[in-house]
Amino acid sequence: MAKKSKIAKNEKRRQIVERYAARRAELKEIIRRPSSTPDERLAAERELRGQPRDASATRVRNRDQTDGRPRGYLRTFGLSRVSLRQQAHAGHLPGVRKASW
Repeated sequence: MAKKSKIAKNEKRRQIVERYAARRAELKEIIRRPSSTPDERLAAERELRGQPRDASATRVRNRDQTDGRPRGYLRTFGLSRVSLRQQAHAGHLPGVRKASW
């Protein structure tokens, strides 16, 4: 089980990323576009740097939905390897069964 403060901080980051996502995309498009003038590019880079650090999507950590564990995250299920195993053995995940060969 992860600390409640870490889970809350990650949720706050998700909200900040969502709030700034559209503007970040616009600024990055201005920087990437060849038709932009150097002054426009410079202004866009400055504004992008001026945004909060947590506005970047790479700052959000994938965590287990049930207990918030940050390591061993399986994107397909949204669970950590530990939770996936427990729920699969209990039969809570349809179509998932223990492998045998």
